Amino acid sequence: MSELTKGSNTPLDAGRVRITLHWSTGPGVPDVDASALLLGESGKVGSDDDFVFYNQPGHPSGAVRHLGKQPGADALEVDLTQLPPDTARVVLAASADGGAFGQVPDLRLVASDAASGEELATFAMSAENETAFVSGELYRRGGQWKLRAIGQGYSSGLAGLATDFGIAVDQPPPAADPAVPLPPAPMPAAPPPSPPPVGMPGIAPQGVPSAPMPTTGLPMPPPPPTQPAPPHQPPPPTQPPPPTQPPAPPGGQRPGTPGVVNLDKGRVDLTKKARVDLTKTGAPPLAKVTMGLGWDPAPGRGKIDLDASVIAYDGSGKKLEIVWFMHKREFGGAIQHTGDNLTGAGEGDDEQIKVDLLAIPPQVNTLVFTINSFSGQKFTDIRRAFCRLVDDATGQELVRFDLSDSQPATGVLMAAMRRTGPQSWQMRAIGDFHDGRTVKKLVKPATEHALAP
Repeated sequence: MSELTKGSNTPLDAGRVRITLHWSTGPGVPDVDASALLLGESGKVGSDDDFVFYNQPGHPSGAVRHLGKQPGADALEVDLTQLPPDTARVVLAASADGGAFGQVPDLRLVASDAASGEELATFAMSAENETAFVSGELYRRGGQWKLRAIGQGYSSGLAGLATDFGIAVDQPPPAADPAVPLPPAPMPAAPPPSPPPVGMPGIAPQGVPSAPMPTTGLPMPPPPPTQPAPPHQPPPPTQPPPPTQPPAPPGGQRPGTPGVVNLDKGRVDLTKKARVDLTKTGAPPLAKVTMGLGWDPAPGRGKIDLDASVIAYDGSGKKLEIVWFMHKREFGGAIQHTGDNLTGAGEGDDEQIKVDLLAIPPQVNTLVFTINSFSGQKFTDIRRAFCRLVDDATGQELVRFDLSDSQPATGVLMAAMRRTGPQSWQMRAIGDFHDGRTVKKLVKPATEHALAP
């Protein structure tokens, strides 16, 4: 067995190799996830399919598989004989969830023969503030596959690492420089007053004195002789008045439109397009809440791997940030994704997004919550999907929306939360299906709901 140092390499004589990351677990130690990227001669992936990780555990060629995690270990298997011919190298990467790699003790990479279990090489690594890491790479020289020890970290997390190798990861817009205030928009010039039209009764053209209007009770002058009224002409038919809306009942809602209720009577079950004010009479404003999203496989469909996300918009419908499994925390922790679920098995929430309503920056006006099928499974393979809002202070479920229908699509806009005051919000059920394996594909259709009245 070869003990590698940073930058060194060793030939691999096995057709199938197992690459395992090992570390020591304990209190305060971040969780570690192994991943692999198949790169061409350009140093970039050919498509998002070339990224193998916990949420996409197999390459379409079958050559690279994520084997799953054990306490203190996460493994990949690479069949070097089955790699696509345009694969120049396989980058072996990792991400740390809940901290940096400097908090992960005894981190090491072990390569072994997948058939015999014999260890071929090991590489002990150290890090500091990095949240993503390239431990090594498999590359081909003169027909021989080799393993090179790298040990390079990224402080931008798995999303930053993936972007460097060509994975299309949505990036937040650049922040404006606070030291350079934007100039105020110029006020539009007032249009010149329009002259009154000539010929209107009692109004003369400019420069001509107006004749006095006849007052009530004075006889009107006879019609001009050139336009006599036709004798015995029947009066024009009386037009019926335009239909009017029925008067609004108490509460301001007209019949046939969904009422906007509040939380006074307890939990609210929403139907599609219905709304609820997240307030309760006499109670303080909601502070910390959890949006739980869940799903179950349809009978006979096996496990379903979906991803819950949230898109934040400002009042003009501009996307500000996305919180999802590759970017789990935003706005100083005011929005946090608690982690990815790979199967949809079990009761209760499959994924959760925690929101501190009082800590969200004032420029955030709307949050749109989505579910995507990263692996391409359709919502017709799902028996039910739901979202529910829970008050973190009491554990009480406040609002629930069960999606009653399904469509052969890979994404759905579940619900939106809109700011209605400095400390008040309203939730609306959406339930609109769209195609999109990642949340970034749902930004455009979700914008319409961010701007909806």
